[in-house]
Amino acid sequence: MSALLPAVRSFLSAPKQLLIDGEWVDAKDGRTFATINPSTEEVLVQVAQASSVDVDRAVVAARTAFEAGSPWSKMTPRDRSHLLWRIGDLIEAHADEFAQLEALDNGKRVEAARDGDIATAAELFRYFAGWATKMEGTSIPMSVPGREFHAYTRREPVGVVAGIVPWNFPLLMACFKIVPAITAGNTVILKPAEQTPLTALRLGQLLLDAGLPAGVVNVLPGFGDTGAALVDHPGVDKVAFTGSTEVGKKIAAGASANLKKVSLELGGKAPNIIFDDADIDAAIAGAVLGGYFNEGQCCVNGSRLYVQRGVFDQVVEGVAAAARAIKVGDGFDPASNMGPLVSQEQFDKVLGYIRGAVADGATLNAGSADAAGERGFFVAPTLITGVTEQMAVQTDEIFGPVVTAIPFDTEDEVVAAANNTVYGLAAGVWTNNIGRAHRVGARLRAGTVWLNTWHADDVTLPRGGFKQSGWGRELGSFGLDDYTELKTVIAELR
Repeated sequence: MSALLPAVRSFLSAPKQLLIDGEWVDAKDGRTFATINPSTEEVLVQVAQASSVDVDRAVVAARTAFEAGSPWSKMTPRDRSHLLWRIGDLIEAHADEFAQLEALDNGKRVEAARDGDIATAAELFRYFAGWATKMEGTSIPMSVPGREFHAYTRREPVGVVAGIVPWNFPLLMACFKIVPAITAGNTVILKPAEQTPLTALRLGQLLLDAGLPAGVVNVLPGFGDTGAALVDHPGVDKVAFTGSTEVGKKIAAGASANLKKVSLELGGKAPNIIFDDADIDAAIAGAVLGGYFNEGQCCVNGSRLYVQRGVFDQVVEGVAAAARAIKVGDGFDPASNMGPLVSQEQFDKVLGYIRGAVADGATLNAGSADAAGERGFFVAPTLITGVTEQMAVQTDEIFGPVVTAIPFDTEDEVVAAANNTVYGLAAGVWTNNIGRAHRVGARLRAGTVWLNTWHADDVTLPRGGFKQSGWGRELGSFGLDDYTELKTVIAELR
């Protein structure tokens, strides 16, 4: 591909290894796997596949780096702050390289990766750089007659953190785990998704170049058995996972063996509610962005569209027209508006849901039940009407460019329908009635609720879910809570 930067060509010119204790090493058993370009279905490079033996090696390295007396433990909060800021600058300096690697491995458009994923990753390091020096405790008065005490709390790092991340935002999700963990002084073993290991590996080298001590961040590409070995390992103190609810339940069960800390950002099936008094043009644009962003592979996408009956046909027509206008193509093609799905498995899954809905009597207002290209994992943006609340296309997280639309009449009716799901990650409301917006927003059981917008976000804001969408919150000041232990210290003054 002539558009590739020399740095990207160089990176792909040799098999990729594991990062353990600051060194690039082969898997102990020599196993590798191929990572695939979803636009062309061609092999990009072979990647080392970590086994439980490699997990043991990484845990020892991370534990050694964490313990008292190590170079990492001796770094002051100010040292960590400066290091985090330096890493953010390096990510920005290599933004074009990261964006091309992300587009090759994940399929998303180069511009979307650079201006969205990579830019936010750099900002994450800079934002948390400010928090490294602000991990404060509190002094608490005690009431014990005749005796005097000094009681205070302190925030301390948890220890060794296993970060297991998905393939839809590979670099960004890796940073979601690494950044708060090292801000608080933990060490990390990162397990990237087997579909998209490349930017995590490139980040590993960049962290070393920035001066992060050996063993503080280790990178272990692999499959489910690699992640399971991390979850089961007694030397891991915390697991931070983003991915499906099904896998999240397995992680929670596995972590119960030694009660290690767990934070989970899991699946979603977000309702997007449009009332008849909304700015309809803005609501249609919001529904398109909310439904088809990132090829539909985003857990907070508004995949369940509820439209008040009086404007239902108008909204469906508008969303369908916009969906049909989206050009699906290679992430390196400047004319493309949407790239492919990440893998053959995901491609087959999404088309299976669309075909199932048609077989059940639903109507395709936009999109197709067939592939959108001769090669590559391309699926056209799809809008489906005539669905019921019981259909799989309505209840399941599809994770593709598929939106269902259902009419409603009353506020109570739509709130009940919106909340009738095992998920609770995100939701949205479109109305020009400010009272209704906040009233309905308060009734929706979701971790993030957008009012007259969608995908508005910032690294300062906490994110996470209700119900089976997960445990804990990431980002913002709240994002440090799951990476620290709160210790109480009591001293008697004599």
